[in-house]
Amino acid sequence: MFDIKQKVGVLGGGQLGLMLLQAAIDWNLNVKILDAADAPCAAIAPEFVEGSLQDYDAVYQFGQDVEVLTIEIEKVNVEALEALEREGKKVFPQPHVIRLIQDKRLQKQFYREYGLPTADFVLTANREDVRNYADFLPAFHKLGKDGYDGKGVQRIASPADFDKAFDAPGLLEKAVDFDKELAVIVARNERGEVATFPTVEMVFHPEANLVEYLFAPADISPEIERQAEELAKKTAQAIGIVGLLAVEMFLTKDGQVLINEVAPRPHNSGHHTIRANFTSQFEQHWRAILDFPLGDTTAYTPAAMVNLLGEEGHTGPAHYEGMEEILATHGVFPFLYGKKITKPFRKMGHITVTDSNLAKLKEKAEWVRGALKVVTK
Repeated sequence: MFDIKQKVGVLGGGQLGLMLLQAAIDWNLNVKILDAADAPCAAIAPEFVEGSLQDYDAVYQFGQDVEVLTIEIEKVNVEALEALEREGKKVFPQPHVIRLIQDKRLQKQFYREYGLPTADFVLTANREDVRNYADFLPAFHKLGKDGYDGKGVQRIASPADFDKAFDAPGLLEKAVDFDKELAVIVARNERGEVATFPTVEMVFHPEANLVEYLFAPADISPEIERQAEELAKKTAQAIGIVGLLAVEMFLTKDGQVLINEVAPRPHNSGHHTIRANFTSQFEQHWRAILDFPLGDTTAYTPAAMVNLLGEEGHTGPAHYEGMEEILATHGVFPFLYGKKITKPFRKMGHITVTDSNLAKLKEKAEWVRGALKVVTK
């Protein structure tokens, strides 16, 4: 039954929370958000509570007067969510899903256990332990916990790089000879209905190791598209998630599709869906966690998404250079996240680009990447 009176709590008031709020307005959903006082959602949330997402009491008390609780970031207090779930609150994604994905070590072992294709890996206890795997190189050393947006990942190409390894529990993942990096966002509601968004192709920043821009649809064959979507569905079903799951993948040079990592929430690889698809990823998240019918994910135009990152050498109050040119260009849609302070490689917004001609789309995306910059005055 469609019930817009039920209160929904969101842990996290960053840019994903901001876009969840935008989608919630269409249905007049009753949304409450928990985060720090300077979070982008603080000024516009119908109800905003200041508090730490990792504090047991703050999360537990926040959940007392909501019917459904969700997240926009994985770094939250799972113990409090487990307590709320035991008391009858609906928590989506479920606490066991969040716990699994908070730890890349558990995540990779899960793929292996369920026969989900992924790069070969070994678990490591600390920096010294990594030195035992010289014959496993080249590889990437990943922190088990607390890595995000490219932080917590180090390339270990040869034994000379062992000092770069993290001195904490992690995993050493065999470097994959890949042709493209892909992503599929899959939604699953309580009744088990599953829907995927079309596969996108991601291009990563060489230094920051985060998505610089993406293209949708991905330039892949129908067979690879089918494989990617089926792998995303299989992963969501194996995990048993209710909500959204973003599945990042490698397409190897020999045509294999391998899982890289997953995120149990709206994701950077789906921002373009606000303008380019019949249902956005943010509306789909609401549909999934509220157990409504899932929306049509069909794209009605090719699209690109360019992450708007803080410029190197600029830390301080944000100033946007080139906005007038961007706003004057057909098929270019900026989304700003309301972060007052910029710093190098901080995600300050994104720009969605649409064009029916794929060649023109890529040209326009490249132009946008250089036309709008976040600097300090």
